[in-house]
Amino acid sequence: MNTLSPPIRPNRVTDLVTLKTQGASVTCRTDFEILPVDFQHRDNPFQAFIFLCRYSGEVDEKDYGFRKCYARGCPNNLCPHVSQAVMIANRYLQKDYRKLEQAGIAMDNKLFTLEEMTVKFEGVQETHAPPLAIHDYITLAKEGNSVSVTPTIEFVPAVEHFARQKQQMAFLMVHFAITCLGGKHHYERCLACYPMDRENEEKTEKMEVANSRLRLLYNEFDAAHVKYQPVYF
Repeated sequence: MNTLSPPIRPNRVTDLVTLKTQGASVTCRTDFEILPVDFQHRDNPFQAFIFLCRYSGEVDEKDYGFRKCYARGCPNNLCPHVSQAVMIANRYLQKDYRKLEQAGIAMDNKLFTLEEMTVKFEGVQETHAPPLAIHDYITLAKEGNSVSVTPTIEFVPAVEHFARQKQQMAFLMVHFAITCLGGKHHYERCLACYPMDRENEEKTEKMEVANSRLRLLYNEFDAAHVKYQPVYF
C-alpha cells in the first residue's frame, strides 16, 4: 500500500511525476494556446501574449486537466518580446518533458513555434538574441559566480481574450531582481492563475501551486549557493 497521499487531482507536472512514481497509471498529452491578455500592472496597462500549455490525460483511468503558463511576451519593454518568449517557453517546456519522460510518462514533444505566432498575430517575426532565464543564473552560480536574487511576488489582474470572449483573470507573478557579473538583471515568471469569477473556489489552491513551484526553485537556489530571501504567496 502506498504510504504517500497523492493529490485528489494533479495540478502540476510534479504531481504527475509523483503519481507515476507511486505506481499510478498516467497518460499525458499537451495542447498549446497563445492568448492576447490585457494586463493592469499598477498604473501601466499593456497587452501581452501568454504562452499556455494545457495538460490532459488520465490517472488510473480518471480524467484530469490543468494548464501551465510558460512565458509572457509583448512588443514593449514591460516584458520579453514575443520572439524571446517563444524561446523561454520552449526551454521550460523541454525541462518539463524531461521530468515526465524520466518518470516513464510517454510524451509527444511538441513545442511552441514562432510560425504559429506569425499566423495568429502580426509584427512578431522580429529576431532577438536568446534571453537569459532564471536557470541560466543558477548555472552561473554553480560555476562559482556570485549571484544574488530578490524575488517579489504580485497578484496581477488581467483580461484574457479567446474565441470572441473575455475572461477576468488574476496571475500570480514573481519578479526576480538579479545581481550577477557586475550587472543588474530582471526576469519574470507566471506561477499560476485563476479566473476572478472563481476566486473563492480557486485562489487558495492556486496559491499553493505557486508556492510549491517557488519551493522547488528555492531548493535549486540553495544547491547553487544563490543568495536570496524567500517570499511566498
